[in-house]
Amino acid sequence: MKLRANLLMVFVVAVWGSTFVLIKGALVDSTPAAFNLIRMTLAFLLLTAAYHRSWHTIRRDQLAAGALVGLCLAAGYQFQTTGLARTTPSKSAFITGLVVVLVPLFSTIPGLRLPGSRSPRWNVFLGAALAFIGILLLTAPATRQAANPMMGRVASVLPDLTSMNIGDLLTLGCAVGFAFHCIALGHVSPRIPFQPLALLQVGFCAIIMAVSLPLIEHPHVHWTPRLGIALLIAAALATAAAFSIQSWAQSILPSTHTALLLTLEPVFAWITSFVFTGERLGLRPAAGALLILVGIAITELVPQPIVPTAHEA
Repeated sequence: MKLRANLLMVFVVAVWGSTFVLIKGALVDSTPAAFNLIRMTLAFLLLTAAYHRSWHTIRRDQLAAGALVGLCLAAGYQFQTTGLARTTPSKSAFITGLVVVLVPLFSTIPGLRLPGSRSPRWNVFLGAALAFIGILLLTAPATRQAANPMMGRVASVLPDLTSMNIGDLLTLGCAVGFAFHCIALGHVSPRIPFQPLALLQVGFCAIIMAVSLPLIEHPHVHWTPRLGIALLIAAALATAAAFSIQSWAQSILPSTHTALLLTLEPVFAWITSFVFTGERLGLRPAAGALLILVGIAITELVPQPIVPTAHEA
């Protein structure tokens, strides 16, 4: 049973990683918020068909919890897809992976911490520091060389924050949104069965995306086979099926083991981007990506009270 859970989780993580490249290509034919709305609506329809017997079990007091989780999920997706349109797939994946660090880091705030859970340990702060250095190396080029040789050596290490990509900053906002989504799920999931919670959060996410669409962009969709395939895979595999598989797998696998499997997502994203688009990371951004992975791994060496959930593209 554990072997099956491991294999399915690796499959889910591989799907999440590959969707960065897939969606990046589809955004040529659709604006980001419009893509998200169609994707989440399709995912909601699929979940409705799969869990149609769960509708009658939803209580009124569960609606507010579902709306809160859906709001965080919508924020994460909107920041992520809008950022992906302006940065590379591998960068987007590595920055999104910071959610594994941010969840325990935000848990230092008493109001966000789960009742009865421990305060995050030293490894969380060390992991966050390494991940922060990594994100600077990954997203910001070195400062221009100075005339003074000594200053030039210093400048070659320091990041030039003025030339940071707006897509990278938006993707950082997505990591924050998904982190709050994980924390909100940690608070509400013990009180609501998975099936109703999946319906509520995806349904409210689609509603929030529909309401915010005209505020974010002038939507445009040009229907092409590339867009259709991306929407189908993103909605069916990366959202509806992934939520279901991860929920089942996390009931079998240890929480730290599941979280460490999630660190493979940016690796799959980079491999997919390299194979299909030829994207290569230079020495500086590659070192930054490695530091992010090290920071995530260090954060998860000690068990934490909350396990991150789906944060795919």
